[in-house]
Amino acid sequence: MTGTGLLAFGEALAVFSTQSGKLRHATSVDVGIAGSEAMVAIGVARLGVPAAWAGRLGADEPGALVLARLREENVDTSAVRTDRQAPTGLMIKDFRNVDVTRSAFYRNGSAGTRLSPEDIPEDHIRAAGVLHLSGLTPGLSDSAAKAVFGAAEFARAEGVPVSIDIDYTHALWYPEDAADILYDLVSLCDIVFVGEDAARLLGLDGTPQELAEGIAALGPEQVIIERGPRGAVAELHGSRYAVPSFPVRSIDTEGADDAFVAGYLAEFLAGASPDRRLRTAAACRAFALTVPGETTGLPDREELKLLSRPR
Repeated sequence: MTGTGLLAFGEALAVFSTQSGKLRHATSVDVGIAGSEAMVAIGVARLGVPAAWAGRLGADEPGALVLARLREENVDTSAVRTDRQAPTGLMIKDFRNVDVTRSAFYRNGSAGTRLSPEDIPEDHIRAAGVLHLSGLTPGLSDSAAKAVFGAAEFARAEGVPVSIDIDYTHALWYPEDAADILYDLVSLCDIVFVGEDAARLLGLDGTPQELAEGIAALGPEQVIIERGPRGAVAELHGSRYAVPSFPVRSIDTEGADDAFVAGYLAEFLAGASPDRRLRTAAACRAFALTVPGETTGLPDREELKLLSRPR
């Protein structure tokens, strides 16, 4: 890692997915990995920017799978902790059709839920250009929440920018439990990615641009409101921005938001302008939509050139 690279800290899981239909009817499955922070690390690495992922994995085959896939993508895994007392989390995904994908998570007692402040990779944070977190990991357990807060606080003390994708889900915790924790976490961050619903979870209301301004008032200098097929709006360094979506045929929305985040952060680390960061983010999201799977659609620099101009 160098000061120009990304360190993503949080959860990673193994994934078994069907090409179509329910798992019970499948005769074979695709094997892969998931986890918002890990996906962002892969997306950044594919765009030619140094990236690392840190977290806890079980001493099992799913954990070995996660490590192997990350290393294949040139993601640094030297700060990963192996937990011999807990299994790696698992996601099972039924790909029914273009509009319906169902995912089941098996996380109870997993290594990821046992993430703790002891796992904070201080040396890697010191060396990073950005520490990236998600709003999913704090919902895994009290110890995981403490680890995420501790990492953010350490990064701020070291002068390392902190990024977070709020990415709230009801499957992990109730809104009333999440709201205060995520509100406090946002105030520690420099870059915030959030959907409109999650922004309202923080007690804000109004248009997407007003939501961006409201979050920026909490302290972050860069706030991006992700609007899916409607593009994104942002409040960056005190200026307003908007970016439309690219015209592509959507196959699978899984991983699209992580691709957006990866595109933005890769350009931020490369010193690109705000406009360039947002355009690349939108292009990466569009690419991720065109194929099934969490990682298969994450583009490299050459592939980005294949997209037409945004509409």
